[in-house]
Amino acid sequence: MIKSMTGFGKAAASHNGKKISIEIRSVNSKGLDLNFRLPTIYREKDGEMRTVFAEKLKRGKIDLSLSIETPEEERNIVLNKAVAKNHYKELKSLCKELKLNDADLLSAILRMPDVMKAESRQADEKEWKQLLALSIKAVNELDKFRIAEGRSLEKDLKMRLHIITNLLGQVEDLDKARIPSVKEKIRKQVAEMTDKIDQNRFEQEIIYYAEKLDITEEKVRLKTHCDYFLNTMHEEECGRKLGFISQEIGREINTIGSKANDAGIQKVVVQMKDELEKIKEQLNNVL
Repeated sequence: MIKSMTGFGKAAASHNGKKISIEIRSVNSKGLDLNFRLPTIYREKDGEMRTVFAEKLKRGKIDLSLSIETPEEERNIVLNKAVAKNHYKELKSLCKELKLNDADLLSAILRMPDVMKAESRQADEKEWKQLLALSIKAVNELDKFRIAEGRSLEKDLKMRLHIITNLLGQVEDLDKARIPSVKEKIRKQVAEMTDKIDQNRFEQEIIYYAEKLDITEEKVRLKTHCDYFLNTMHEEECGRKLGFISQEIGREINTIGSKANDAGIQKVVVQMKDELEKIKEQLNNVL
């Protein structure tokens, strides 16, 4: 089943009057890249959170933001006197140097970072368990998003692979007329050089060029790779595998173009390459 690596999940709840919200965003990545923004008191839980996310999300660049809003009346605001005094001393000196009025220094100092801050609280194990459960809920929402995006990706990939197989049919039609055309071309070139043609020698040359220009194996392998691609799309976490198969498809298309030595076939090959590049771009986002 195709899943996208792009997604978004959100979950919110209340605990002891506090509002807890979690947002998770995911974009494509070669591996699993986890980035958590947790409240200070729960930083030590980072490892536990990573274990849960690694098991569920597998791949992608994941950004998680967890916020806890405490009611105003429950916040204990603390004045950091040491920091405030240091700011006052420096500003007082600056005002004196610049000959400025220092009457409103206190209000300015109170607005400075780290002067007034909420008193740190201790980790609450019950609260943490609820946060973890909420995180899993957000991950499940993210997974639903990935599945929905995956359906769109799957539809696009099938459509482009269908175009490639149709173009392969055009190659087969053009290939039927190619060898007789090569044979006639060689016959004319030989006739221009000499009045007498050694029929046995001529047939040997035709066989040599026919074998050199034969693309039967490449056509068969290309069809096999396309079928394998479609079957693999039903597997779990198939993004990397599909990437490898698309490389094999590309090799066969390139070989057909180089061996065919036919303008009509090469035009079709260019169209096949264009569709394959679009497939590869989409695969960058497949889990």
